[in-house]
Amino acid sequence: MKIAIMQPYFFPYLGYFGLIKYTQKFILLDTVQFIRHGWIERNRILKPGEGWQYICVPLAKHHQKTIIKDIKINNCEKWRDKIFAQLNHYKKKAPYYTEAVQVIRKALDIDTDNITELNFNILKNVCEYIEIPFDCEIFSEMNLDIIQPENPDEWALNICLALKNVDEYINPQGGTSFFSKNKYEQNNIKLNFYKQTLPFYSQRRGRENFEEGLSIIDVMMFNPVNDIKKMLDNYEIL
Repeated sequence: MKIAIMQPYFFPYLGYFGLIKYTQKFILLDTVQFIRHGWIERNRILKPGEGWQYICVPLAKHHQKTIIKDIKINNCEKWRDKIFAQLNHYKKKAPYYTEAVQVIRKALDIDTDNITELNFNILKNVCEYIEIPFDCEIFSEMNLDIIQPENPDEWALNICLALKNVDEYINPQGGTSFFSKNKYEQNNIKLNFYKQTLPFYSQRRGRENFEEGLSIIDVMMFNPVNDIKKMLDNYEIL
């Protein structure tokens, strides 16, 4: 079995979904420390005029060492309304605005204060819309007995070993600097790295002002499903 393990990101960029499509099982790792200013509670969309802006989910106050699964959403704020207000400018120029907003509404329509549950629902609904399989589990709910990792690259290895039927682990290309292939090969697991090509597409503001690597929201706004699926197939295995 070919698997990937990622932290639960909020409306992540195209490459995250490429990784989901490429693998047979996807695991959301939510038992590690939450890091502020990452991608778990925010992502980037176009800003009216030029540049980009963040859309965010407000979080309740928490200790610095809180793990992801214990991070709570501050639902006292009307954060969904704010996000849709930030998306409203797409209506003037994005040909798939109506379809994209329907997906986003469905993705955010979950009664929870748990950021992992919210992001799981987002991933599930986006995958359904772009027609890719979503065989995904939340690590904290899997009840796997794993060896405690001593190094960052051992989280994935020890999860693979606990699952017992994994023969290939895929990590985003950013892990090439700290993952040890020898560790995986010694356990009969092939370690590969996934690199997504991020193509140009029209954002109705000119090629010279193209903003690369934005949230999948931006991709859905400007591209039909068939084109998105073709984008996902444009990758390299390193």
